[in-house]
Amino acid sequence: MNIHAMVFIGFGFLMVFLKTNSWSGVGFNFIIACWAIQLEILMYSFWNMALVENRFTAIPINLDALIQADYGAAACLITFAAITGKCSFPQIFILATLEMIFYTLNVVICKGILKAVDVGGGMTIHLFGGYFGVICAFFFNGQRAIEDFERRGKGGYTANTIAFIGTMFLFMYFPSFNAAMLEGAAQQRAIINTLLSITTSAITACFVNSVYEGKFNF
Repeated sequence: MNIHAMVFIGFGFLMVFLKTNSWSGVGFNFIIACWAIQLEILMYSFWNMALVENRFTAIPINLDALIQADYGAAACLITFAAITGKCSFPQIFILATLEMIFYTLNVVICKGILKAVDVGGGMTIHLFGGYFGVICAFFFNGQRAIEDFERRGKGGYTANTIAFIGTMFLFMYFPSFNAAMLEGAAQQRAIINTLLSITTSAITACFVNSVYEGKFNF
């Protein structure tokens, strides 16, 4: 439920950072996350059976599978943040489908074949989603977005306030996000390290901002 809150509330309200894309940002986030969750379960099981287990059996549906599905949705929404306001619903729907195919393949290769340890999904979720979004952004009116003559890529007071609410949800539940698949002492270390890291990062960011602008300004 904590990760679910991050996906649907945290990312959802975070997507309101553009003043001309508030309703579509929340709405697209909701429907795309729902689609990504279902598709991730199917594709992860397919790649895992094809490349690791070398046999095809029934697809397991349990709590671990649902958490993995939320992780896949998070990667998709990280990508969505790079192209929000620049693509239509059919386009983002197709992109989400393609991303889940390659995201799950990447996860199975990293964890199932290479046996990489990726607590919190730094490589498989955040890095993959970010780079996938940057690459996709090149194909959606990149020059027009940079010029932005109509100033559609700007925020507003209300939009920024609502987006900050999404940020707070992500901030509160990130320890759960990183530690959900761990147990015992490893889970405690992940929670402690995440909490100390994000609180220190928040203080540092505000301090640097106040020094750079001469006052404390979000």
